[in-house]
Amino acid sequence: MTEQTPTGVLIGGAAGRHIVQPAATGNRHGLVAGATGTGKTVTLQILAEGWSRLGVPVFTADIKGDLSGLAAAGRAHPKIDERVARIGIPGYAAEALPVTLWDLFGRQGIPVRLTVSELGPLLLSRLLGLNDTQTGVLYATFRVADDNGLLLLDMKDLRAMLAWVGEHAREVKLEYGNVSPASIGAIQRRLLELESQGAEHVFGEPALDIRDLMTRDADGRGMINILDATELVTRSPGLYGCFLLWLLSELFEELPERGDADRPCLVLFFDEAHLLFDQAPRALLDKIEQVVRLVRSKGVGVYFVTQSPADIPDDVLGQLGLKVQHALRAFTPRDRKTVRVAAESFRPNPALDTERLLTELATGEALVSVLAADGAPTPVEHVLVRPPTSRIGPLDAAERAALAAGSVLAGKYATSVDRHSAYEELARRAEARETRPAPPPAAAREASAPRRSNRQSVAEAMIKSTVRAIGSAFGRQLVRGILGSLLGKRR
Repeated sequence: MTEQTPTGVLIGGAAGRHIVQPAATGNRHGLVAGATGTGKTVTLQILAEGWSRLGVPVFTADIKGDLSGLAAAGRAHPKIDERVARIGIPGYAAEALPVTLWDLFGRQGIPVRLTVSELGPLLLSRLLGLNDTQTGVLYATFRVADDNGLLLLDMKDLRAMLAWVGEHAREVKLEYGNVSPASIGAIQRRLLELESQGAEHVFGEPALDIRDLMTRDADGRGMINILDATELVTRSPGLYGCFLLWLLSELFEELPERGDADRPCLVLFFDEAHLLFDQAPRALLDKIEQVVRLVRSKGVGVYFVTQSPADIPDDVLGQLGLKVQHALRAFTPRDRKTVRVAAESFRPNPALDTERLLTELATGEALVSVLAADGAPTPVEHVLVRPPTSRIGPLDAAERAALAAGSVLAGKYATSVDRHSAYEELARRAEARETRPAPPPAAAREASAPRRSNRQSVAEAMIKSTVRAIGSAFGRQLVRGILGSLLGKRR
C-alpha cells in the first residue's frame, strides 16, 4: 500500500495535499465525532487500517456490526475510484487486514472474560447502580475476601462472599464497619438483575490476557481486535462501559513506561463513548481523566467515537490531540451551542468559517486537526476522508465463522474454567463445621485444660499479623481492579 506514509496515518486530502496523523503523536489520543450517518464508522475504519499497516495493534468495539468488514478486501465502486482520484492516492488497492473477533457473550467471536476481582468494587458498584452505603458494603466484602485469601472470580463467588459477610455481620462490623442485611439484600438483587442480562458468561476464567490484544501478523501488520458489541450495548450498556474502562485500567497497570516512541504500542477506539461517562460519579470521572492522561506514557492511544464533543467531559476532551469532526445538526438552541463549542475547540484557520462548515459537511467530509510532531495542534482543515481498502459493511455468517475458527486464540478461551475459589472454599468450610464433633461441655473443658490468659502471646500476635499481611498483599493483587492503581498508589 503506497498510500500509507511510513511516519503516519493518511486521513484524507485537503486543498491539494494529504492530511496525515503523525505516528509519533498517536498516543496523544483523539476524537471522532459527528451526527448519525455522517461517516464516523468509515473514519474509524480507515484509522484502524492505517495503524495496522504501521504495525500497531488495534482494539475497537463494533456497535453496529459493520467493522468486521476490515477482514475482507473492499469491492470496486465508481465512487471509491472518484474519491481516490480526487485525493490523489497512488497505488491504492483493495486489501484485507488481520482481524480477531471477540464477544463478551461468546456468540460472535472468541469469548471475553474477566474476573470479579479484576473489575473491582469501584466499577462494580457503578455497574450495579449502588448508593453510597451499599458501595461501602461492597468494598468491605472485597476487603474481607482479600484478608482471607478468598478468590472472587465469578458471580457465584461474589454471592457466596456477600452471604458470608451478612451471616457474620457482627464480627465483620468490629474491623470493617457496619454491614446491614438490607444493603446485602439490595446488592444480591442487583446481581440477579445483572445475571439476567448475561453477565454470568462474562465473569470467570480464563480471563482475557491483554498481551493477546497486542499481536501482529506474519507481515508485521498490527492485529485489529474487534469486540462485537451489538448485543452487549442493547442488553447491558453499563457492562459495555465498565468493560472498556477495565481494559484501559488493565493496560495502565500492566504495560511498562515507554517514554517518547515513534508510534503507539496499542490504539483503542471507544465507540458510543458517552456510555463510559453517563451517570458516573465525580470520583470515578476524576479517575478516568487521570488514567487517560497517564496511559499515554505507556504508549497507548485512546480514540473516543461519539455523536457530539459534548459527550466527553472537558477534562478528557482537553487531552485529545487528533480531532475529526463530521457534520453536526443545528435544529435547536442546544444544537447550535454544541456546534459553536465544537468549532471553538479547533485551532482557527483564517481560510475557513469553521462554525458554518460544521453544519454543511457532506458525508465523508470532516474538519480535521492533528497534533504535529512538535506537540502543537495544526489549524483546522476541511478534509475529504480517504476510502477504506477493506470492505465497507460486515462479513456474512460463513465468513465470520471461518475467521473465528482460524484464530490461534480460539482454543485458549473457548472453554470456561471453574477452579477452587471463594464459593468452593466457603462451602468446604461450612461442610467441615457441620461434620466436626461436638465440643465437650464447658465444665469438662475447664477441668481438663490448663487455664490460660485470654490475651494472645507476642508470638501468636506476630504469626497472625504475618498471615494477615500475606493475605492482604495477595488480595491487593487480586483486586487491583479497574482504576485500582490510582486509588491508593502510583506506579
